[in-house]
Amino acid sequence: MSRPPIDLPQHAALRYVQPLREGGSLPAVVDTDGGLFVVKFRGAGQGPRALAAELIVGLLARALGLPVPDLALVHVPELFGKAEPDPEIRELLRASHGVNVGLRYLDGAFNFDGHAAGELIGAELAADIVWLDGLVTNPDRTHNNPNLLIWRRAPWLIDHGSALYIHHRWPAVADVRGDIEFPPIARHVLLGRAGDLEAADRRMSARVDRRLIEDVIAAVPDDLLGGGVTSAADERALYLSYLVARLEARTFVRDAIEAQRSRAIAPRVRRTARR
Repeated sequence: MSRPPIDLPQHAALRYVQPLREGGSLPAVVDTDGGLFVVKFRGAGQGPRALAAELIVGLLARALGLPVPDLALVHVPELFGKAEPDPEIRELLRASHGVNVGLRYLDGAFNFDGHAAGELIGAELAADIVWLDGLVTNPDRTHNNPNLLIWRRAPWLIDHGSALYIHHRWPAVADVRGDIEFPPIARHVLLGRAGDLEAADRRMSARVDRRLIEDVIAAVPDDLLGGGVTSAADERALYLSYLVARLEARTFVRDAIEAQRSRAIAPRVRRTARR
């Protein structure tokens, strides 16, 4: 049975509410005709491809049953932000007219801390998240920057703009390989909490196939693809080739398992009291 195409909600930005100055992309809480969203702007330093990664990884996570805030396309009109007093923000908004990406604002959410909220992420869920981050080469879920929120006593995955980082240089790559090793998985914030990664591989790989990846990539607007270097169609083909190759090669599963075993046998560092 064929799946219906992924149809992302589309909203118009009405009011700039508050900047979120974590990281360098200057996302912001924006009031739209569909409510409050945290909006990632196409005019930020990482460019439209970071927004494409946000959508691809977020939609894959959602299709795999992982918790992600609602995703939407947020249209920024030309007059939006002209009265903003901060010149940096005003310039960002001026460069972001058109399609941007929003994640539903989770009012009252707080950053994940393993000591305070570790019991809210079980071993199976942790392993599934590690699996996804390995597939999409997400280097940005570490102890210093977990990109996990706790909201209503449940975890939520956010901020995937740094994933799929090979797409920033692949016009110069003759062969888009999927078996590239991914050492950053060793720093994953949930690796120590993850359960059986081989079991996670069986669970997750049974839920994702070429058709799902095609559907997810098709949901990314043309405006966020190509960047003047390739066409939107060529960019979609590159994303598809890369992700299907990684899914077939599965070296990221091996990388995660080896990193997990190394962490398990590493001697614990004894902390000494300071006087």
